[in-house]
Amino acid sequence: MAGDWIKMRIDLQTHPKVFRMVSALKADRLRIIGGLHIAWSIFDTHSDDGVLHGYSVDAMDAVVGWPGFTQAMIEVEWASVQDDGSLVMPRFDEHNGASAKRRANDSERKRNDRKNKGVRNVSASDADNLRTREEKRREEKKEQDQKQGAGAQAKSGKFDPLTAKPENVSEKAWADWCQHRKEIRKPLTAKSCEQQGKALLGHANPDQVLATSISNGWTGIFPEKRASNVHQFPQSRHTGFAERDYQAGLIQREDGSYAL
Repeated sequence: MAGDWIKMRIDLQTHPKVFRMVSALKADRLRIIGGLHIAWSIFDTHSDDGVLHGYSVDAMDAVVGWPGFTQAMIEVEWASVQDDGSLVMPRFDEHNGASAKRRANDSERKRNDRKNKGVRNVSASDADNLRTREEKRREEKKEQDQKQGAGAQAKSGKFDPLTAKPENVSEKAWADWCQHRKEIRKPLTAKSCEQQGKALLGHANPDQVLATSISNGWTGIFPEKRASNVHQFPQSRHTGFAERDYQAGLIQREDGSYAL
């Protein structure tokens, strides 16, 4: 396949076997390396196990274009011949080409298949049972957590105003309001939450009402009524003179005067 790579050693040009082939073929060292590249590429392309079925010594020589080249490979043990005449590449598993990668992937896949064989053999009913048990454990844990949470709240006996948020108020606005009341040492109670919830019911912008109350430092959600600074004095005794009976309890004398 175009673009595939084959493994060729970086010290191949100085390898002793190359020089033995140079001596046997009376040829240039680089030409030997070029012929090896062609031969090894053929093995990588057309063999999965290192055996080139149908390729004889003469056939390989014809492909390389060099009579005697294959025999020189055989003499340095870079090739051999089977009984049926097919060429064989020794230590083919060390060859790092596309086929080697495919063989490595196949081997890895087979190992994974053996490892996961038990998992694949699990029946559908067994898988359903596993899922059912897992779901049951999750439900039991959820119920237990809920009971523990409710028990802790009941044990503490403290009212959490965050749980009494009016429906038309956002969570953030209500949380800010609860924090404000806490900071001014006037924490919300269940009764005050109920009253304020009724006051905010139907309001066009309840979040803004709470924000205004916080910014002004109010205790309530609306402007507080301030007591008048005019003091109430007791009613003056110097009134009602016209209605008084000044003769009551007095004795009138003969001359018209009154005795005290």
